[in-house]
Amino acid sequence: MLSQSREEKLITLCQELIKNPSVSGKEEKVAKTIEKIMLDDFGFDDVQIDKYGNVIGRIKGNKPGKAILFDGHIDTVPVTDDSVWNYAPFGGEIVEGKIYGRGASDMKGQVSAMIAAASYFAEDTKREFEGDIYVAGVVHEEIFEGIAAREISKNIKPDYVVIGESSELNLKIGQRGRGEIVVEVFGKPAHSANPHKGINSVVKMAGVIQRIEKLVPNEHPKLGKGILCLTDIKSSPYPGASVVPEYCKATFDRRLLVGETKESVLAPIKELLNEMMSEDPELKAKVSYAIGKEMCYTGNLIEGERFFPGWLYSEEDEFVKAAYKGLKEAGIDSKITQYSFCTNGSHYAGEAGIQTIGFGPSRENLAHTIDEHIEIEQLYLGAKGYYGILKSVYNK
Repeated sequence: MLSQSREEKLITLCQELIKNPSVSGKEEKVAKTIEKIMLDDFGFDDVQIDKYGNVIGRIKGNKPGKAILFDGHIDTVPVTDDSVWNYAPFGGEIVEGKIYGRGASDMKGQVSAMIAAASYFAEDTKREFEGDIYVAGVVHEEIFEGIAAREISKNIKPDYVVIGESSELNLKIGQRGRGEIVVEVFGKPAHSANPHKGINSVVKMAGVIQRIEKLVPNEHPKLGKGILCLTDIKSSPYPGASVVPEYCKATFDRRLLVGETKESVLAPIKELLNEMMSEDPELKAKVSYAIGKEMCYTGNLIEGERFFPGWLYSEEDEFVKAAYKGLKEAGIDSKITQYSFCTNGSHYAGEAGIQTIGFGPSRENLAHTIDEHIEIEQLYLGAKGYYGILKSVYNK
């Protein structure tokens, strides 16, 4: 499916996306570039940009049928110091068979491969397939996985989703989710020359953390442990010159397993805090999920609790089997595994119950790195894989 001219077109597309910086919340230039390229160069029927700034292109089959969505985020982490890069982070340079730049592997290469595969499949079949193909460039995934995706599934209601995050060309059928848990302790301020007149929230929090560390999260035979990890602690007032701190907040990262709910995850911590408060009348504490609020480039606010569910499908699921068959027929020897990190699949599969798989070129450990890149051969294989999935799903 990839002639030389198609390969060259795919490389140029990937370079063009890399050349448009798109840190989370500032994706407008790359979104507009994708919109123009989809319509002018790749034959998409229409493109919409929603209230969060997600850009979603559609190719319509000649007959009604099921909708498949290819999901790839277009936001990136920042480049903190471009002087330590050997290649310009927004240059899209090609060196020894690799395209360099921020987002090359996470995940502008994958978005490019999705756009190309959808276009070439439609062209080769003369659109004789039943349904619609959507390719979405999603915003704010790096800091808010799954939240912007809610708007996409609400608007287009896909039957199937392909997450394009790097998988080293393996087929991913699940992932752990992620919850950001906040524990707050409320003390009483006093002058540090008379600490006995106050209640030191940090001292109280130290005891709370020690007890929380002894909690044992659940474990899943395939997804592994539901890790609970302390990630930061803050007190107030800060700096606390001569003041006993009256407030302390600790944040924990909790990796979520299939079937865990907001309530079930917090329950052991709530029970522990209630027990500790009954033992110590001076302790006042509560637990909740962090609330994220970010501004989109569209001017709209995106917000929600930082709870992103885990998900897992059976190898016998009909969409998993179709995707695996398509990859094999495309000449890709995929293994069926799970993602080790959180993706937009937390929404599609974990919240909305939409049949979802993951497949993407490149290696997971290239994301967010200095001299981030994608191998051109991986880019080609990614496009062939997406094309193969389409062929299998639409029986072409």
